[in-house]
Amino acid sequence: MQDRIEKQVELKAPLARVWRALTDYQQFGSWFGVRLEQPFVPGQASVGNITYPGYEHLRMRIEIKTMEPEKLFSFHWHPYAIDARVDYSQETPTLVEFHLRELPGGGTLLRVIESGFAQLPPHRYADALRMNDSGWSQQMANIARYVARES
Repeated sequence: MQDRIEKQVELKAPLARVWRALTDYQQFGSWFGVRLEQPFVPGQASVGNITYPGYEHLRMRIEIKTMEPEKLFSFHWHPYAIDARVDYSQETPTLVEFHLRELPGGGTLLRVIESGFAQLPPHRYADALRMNDSGWSQQMANIARYVARES
């Protein structure tokens, strides 16, 4: 049973710029497609409405775990939680980690790892893994476009 998704992208933006795009809740929301209401603080939740067309009726909640400046940003969430009638809070959340490394020439290597899929209820496992795998590919493209135009 696959337990994790890993994606990476080389960004044509300085490390500090990528860090801000990840950890400033408003910038994160701009490229991720969510209107968050609270800044990111380790140990606290940030909640907001998804802005992606067709999903605007959904709320997203992430629990910030780690913020190691310009190195690691991580949070817990409930993957592919798209049924507004379901209470996902009783499920074990996955862990999303963004690892950053400066590249020669001033760019940034961004790697995202989402782990913990094996802990999902069996009826949700396959869809959550499949949708988040394709979703992270799209989000890596989104942040690449965002930091390129904002650098």
